[in-house]
Amino acid sequence: MVWLKRLIAGSTALLIGTAGWLWLTMLSPWFYERPSHLPNIEERIHSVFVYGTLRYLPVRWVVMGSSGSPQPARLEGFKKQGLDLTPDAHRHVDGLRLTVTADQLLRLDRYERLGIRYERVKQTLADGSMAWVYLRLPTFSQLRNASPVQPVALVP
Repeated sequence: MVWLKRLIAGSTALLIGTAGWLWLTMLSPWFYERPSHLPNIEERIHSVFVYGTLRYLPVRWVVMGSSGSPQPARLEGFKKQGLDLTPDAHRHVDGLRLTVTADQLLRLDRYERLGIRYERVKQTLADGSMAWVYLRLPTFSQLRNASPVQPVALVP
């Protein structure tokens, strides 16, 4: 019986911890403020290609408050590395195409930390449709280690 009490206590702690993390990342006024340089979101239906945690229905319900009417989708010219995409002309990434409202897209932007961690760009999916895709922004260390741009000599 002691093992059952420990299992219940551990499950409860995990549930409370998960709920707290979700509240902090999705609903709290801390940790993310949409950068002012980002354009406003058009009030229309949007398509979004997801390939990571947003493939899972419970995550989508917590993040955007709906399922997003998922459809299988493929993004050509990229490969998945962890939770990020890297350009690779010979590869593809399978995921889901979601249909979202402007408010839901705003919630997805918060989840992905648009302008801080990711950028949202339009990409053509394998079926020819267009969808927003979240791509990781370069980190400061990646920028620092990148080779400098060589100036182009102008010939008079």
